[in-house]
Amino acid sequence: MTQNMPGNLKENHAGEDTPEMDLTDDDILDAMRHIPGYLDISTEDFRSIYHLAHRHALERFFAGVTAGRLMRSAITPLQPDTTLDIAARALADSGYKGLPVVDDCGRVIGMLTETDFLKRLKADSFLELLLKMLEDTFEFTHRCHETTVSAAMAQPAVAVVRNAGFTEILEAFHGHGGRSLPVVDDEGRLLGLLLRKDFIAACKLKELP
Repeated sequence: MTQNMPGNLKENHAGEDTPEMDLTDDDILDAMRHIPGYLDISTEDFRSIYHLAHRHALERFFAGVTAGRLMRSAITPLQPDTTLDIAARALADSGYKGLPVVDDCGRVIGMLTETDFLKRLKADSFLELLLKMLEDTFEFTHRCHETTVSAAMAQPAVAVVRNAGFTEILEAFHGHGGRSLPVVDDEGRLLGLLLRKDFIAACKLKELP
């Protein structure tokens, strides 16, 4: 489940519903006409049953999908007092687009991503940053060697616990645009990193809202 955790972790409020096909009243009435006998049920009752059945079927089908099984555990997190020039090297060496930031107790307090660097440099993409760097008038207004990770990271972090299942993971990814989620224990301590692409591949999803 996604929940409030120590270390400034934020509960995800993306909602209870998983992606499903919306049923119109005409759809429901047409289906009811094909069922023999008299049905003492309204279209709203039918729709509620459908939503509950759909959610139950998804949870059963994806019962083996948990954050703990899909996460990458060999993660070296960042420290909040690390300067951004060192953090940038660590991020590049890791091969990930973002890394968790932890406190002295190993609890996740934020996430630092490539997007956070772009924001500090006032660019929307690396191509835009490159074009700015090619301009004679371009000057870096932000010095990475003087700024710490805590000043640039996104906080609080959206994280999931080890036993979070399909629905919780989907809602967490739906709740923010990041490419990864920290996986934590019940005390908010870092266990690993769940990549969006690994979740999509495991569930055989074509895309993720």
